[in-house]
Amino acid sequence: MNDQSHQHHDGRRVEDLRLITGAGKYASDWTTSGQLYGYFVRSDRAHAEIVAVDTKPAAAFPGVKQIFTGEDAVRAGYTRAPHTMQFIGKNGMKARAPERPVLAHRKVRFVGEAVALVVADTPGAAEDAAELVAIEYRDLPSVTDPEGALAVDAPQLSDEVPGNLAWESEVGDEQAVAAAFARAHHVTRAKIVSTRVAPNPMEPRACLVAYDAPTQTYLIHSPMQGITTLRGQLSSYTKVPQEKLVFEVGDVGGGFGQRSGAYPEYAALMIAANALGAPVKWVSRRSEGLLTDTHGRNMIAHGQLALDREGKFLAMRIDWIVDLGAYLSPGAQGHVRNTTNCMTGVYQIPALYATYRIPITNTTPIGAYRGAGRPDIAYAVESLVNQAAAELGIDAAELRRRNFIPPAAFPYTSPTGGSYENADMPGVLEKALALADWKGFEARRVQSKRVGKLRGIGISTVIENTGLGNAPVDEVEIQLDAGGTVSVLNVAKAQGQGHETTFAQIVANALQIPLERIKIVQCAPGTTLRGNGTGGSRSTVGAGSVCHIAAQKLIEEGKRLAALELHVEPSQVDYGNGEFTSGESDRIVRLADLAQGNTLRYKAEGKFGSTYPNGCHIAEIEIDPDTGKTEVVSYCAVDDIGVVVNHTIVEGQLHGGVVQGAGQVFGEKVIYDAETGQPLTASFMDYYMPRAGLIPGIRGEEHPTQSKVSPLGVKGVGESGCTASIPVLVGAVHDALCRVGVKCPDMPLTPAKVWRAINGATA
Repeated sequence: MNDQSHQHHDGRRVEDLRLITGAGKYASDWTTSGQLYGYFVRSDRAHAEIVAVDTKPAAAFPGVKQIFTGEDAVRAGYTRAPHTMQFIGKNGMKARAPERPVLAHRKVRFVGEAVALVVADTPGAAEDAAELVAIEYRDLPSVTDPEGALAVDAPQLSDEVPGNLAWESEVGDEQAVAAAFARAHHVTRAKIVSTRVAPNPMEPRACLVAYDAPTQTYLIHSPMQGITTLRGQLSSYTKVPQEKLVFEVGDVGGGFGQRSGAYPEYAALMIAANALGAPVKWVSRRSEGLLTDTHGRNMIAHGQLALDREGKFLAMRIDWIVDLGAYLSPGAQGHVRNTTNCMTGVYQIPALYATYRIPITNTTPIGAYRGAGRPDIAYAVESLVNQAAAELGIDAAELRRRNFIPPAAFPYTSPTGGSYENADMPGVLEKALALADWKGFEARRVQSKRVGKLRGIGISTVIENTGLGNAPVDEVEIQLDAGGTVSVLNVAKAQGQGHETTFAQIVANALQIPLERIKIVQCAPGTTLRGNGTGGSRSTVGAGSVCHIAAQKLIEEGKRLAALELHVEPSQVDYGNGEFTSGESDRIVRLADLAQGNTLRYKAEGKFGSTYPNGCHIAEIEIDPDTGKTEVVSYCAVDDIGVVVNHTIVEGQLHGGVVQGAGQVFGEKVIYDAETGQPLTASFMDYYMPRAGLIPGIRGEEHPTQSKVSPLGVKGVGESGCTASIPVLVGAVHDALCRVGVKCPDMPLTPAKVWRAINGATA
């Protein structure tokens, strides 16, 4: 399974020509005859009772068909938002979630919450009429700070969530950790904050809903990461049976977890399409996206690491506060599952204990965002390790070396239940140290000092769990037609990852036929295939592995059919390069010959556990003390993502992830005004986005250990760059400032913040 296969595929993605020449079809490109247009009226305050909604002036506006409010949502029964916090917490506690009608009823809980839906015959009419909807509010005190929400005197935000505490739990062995801390030679303590960020994929959210009254079926066009999760959640929200929800999806411009869940807007559009007997379309603006697309991160860790005299780790404790915003959204469970699973990081830590408290706040709900908890636990663990190295005066690479889980200990079960498969952390580390010239850093630091710059070096060694999904199995259907085209149907959906290339390569390699003969079909409308959507770096591990299994099945079934043609036993048939032959016959049966008369269809399935990609990233930065500006001057990455199917795609995924992490480190942060709960970052005028020049050319190497979980040996790559880049870049800035006696501020490390830290210290 590599690029040196018989076909010498040049690494280019087959979908790129379509996408970069403007021939892609995105959600806002979908149109249907007789469609109407929706525009949402949104709350302009963080927390208030809705006293009255006057829609009369708006309803009289030319072109307006109807206006829907919270009363329509309640009448439809669309009030209980699905969420995935199904874990049992402390003392049997189940997650407590406020009711969430798809249009706010009686109360609004965050700025941007949809209060009414105006439907008109043009987008302009809907937007103009929306201005005329008058809402009378009675303001209530709000709280946007997660720690503040748990304070004794905090305003109570929901009767259903006493003390604003939606969920509380603990994991690990508290007594073993206490005993280890009692005998420790040194304890490192830190408060680590992973900031709230907005996903901002290139394509804003959009949705077109049509209702077919005779069959009571909804046809829904929307950008997504896969059908099955979205369909299940929307069915749960609306009580419409899953088979009555038919999704159609074209190209998707980015996702990052933001596309995986069922949003209330989609259900509100269902109400409108049903009532009006016409398709209704809505396309989000960027400002709506910043306010209402699920945000990411916002996890606070109070961490402690205990070490003995030799610098060996004895125990770790983390007390988490995990903000999930005003409502529990569908992607919430990953923040708990993934931080628990990888709480050891790449180290042997005999005793672990963590507590979790999840408050509700008057902010945009938080969902999965590239890594969903994995970058947060990596940032917490690596920050503690780096700080311990600095406090004890031990080289940061050496401290890691002393504490790695040794290769012989894999498969390794951590004290909090992570089941790590094989990895070679010492090998990854040594390769990275050589690539980055770790030993030569001091000379480079002196050189930077000569020109008045502060230079710092950072290192992170991380591991993450990927491949998990909610579906019972991943299914793929393979179809062979008389023209020799092999169609591969699955329910994972690419949002830029290049599935049309990767999956086609997997099948083409297995069948030994040209890539051009493979057609990948993602999320066909009305499909009943089971499987996971795209997310959690799982697609190649799950759907990709089943593509391989399906191709093998086609060969096996093909041998049986070819045997009949060749008048031999199936065991006497050989296959290669798209042809069936036998030593007992001069004839050749081609793949296409098998499908003369009718298309052959075979279904394959597979169920795979978690894989564990891992790696070591090393970065160097220079800070200009006069401006506080940080420049990344070197970035090296050595990753073990198992067997690589397509190197170009892997590099693209890694680079994208690194830059996304860097965006969070150097500028991205959603900010709310503490007094009013108003978001201060609702446009790109106020919200930082990483640019192409933020990271220099990444020097990367692979250090693969083959996965035993997937038949392809792959481990997943989509989130690796993000998971490793956050701790390594913060660590590098920390190192530069620490050397001149300056305390490193929390992310984002903006020039103003860094300048203030330096000048505050020198003053």
